[in-house]
Amino acid sequence: VETIRPPEFCIAAMLPRADVRDRLIGAASLAALPVGAIIGTSSPRRAAQICAIRPDLLTAPIRGNVATRLGKIDSGEFDATLLAAAGLDRLSMPDTGAVIEITDMLPAASQGAVGMEVLTGREDLLTMLAAINHETTYNCVMAERSFLAALGGSCHSPVAALAVMEDDQIWLRGEILLEDGSERQSGEMRFAPADIHAPEQLVDDLLERASDALKRLFTPC
Repeated sequence: VETIRPPEFCIAAMLPRADVRDRLIGAASLAALPVGAIIGTSSPRRAAQICAIRPDLLTAPIRGNVATRLGKIDSGEFDATLLAAAGLDRLSMPDTGAVIEITDMLPAASQGAVGMEVLTGREDLLTMLAAINHETTYNCVMAERSFLAALGGSCHSPVAALAVMEDDQIWLRGEILLEDGSERQSGEMRFAPADIHAPEQLVDDLLERASDALKRLFTPC
């Protein structure tokens, strides 16, 4: 779902969030990959994070559904790829790949979440969906989306964010990167769920520390 949505629509509810992590297919870990290995990914976030961790690795776009991508690894077209753990779990493939911990690769905003969008004026549907809304997931995902919106970021931006609830506060971690991984600015903050402006403060902190080259990738709203 796009970061900026038309006012006629709103995200009404979220189901409990699934695994937010990525899984590496083709190797036991990023460290186990040989120098010059080619990682198939069409995600600017993943490509930048891989380069930040292992500048000696190469990344190249990969397309197709999960089966197609796995086939490209088996055929040797790519040495490895990264897929969302939640997607693999939902395809009944829970043991596929090696888990990449969030301490190494922060996920994309909203990764692992399933939401329901309705017309803003449909009060009947809003009331109905409120009964199945998982409030913690909803608040955390909204914080991540606010962080992304404040950056002017999207799925085409090298940006990551994850919010979790701890002691009745949202713990939001975010990072922005240059496409080649040569710069990586990270930060975090804790705030009450009602503090809708807190994600913007984290954005301000990251951009204040960022180089001009990194700042140019983002257009704060």
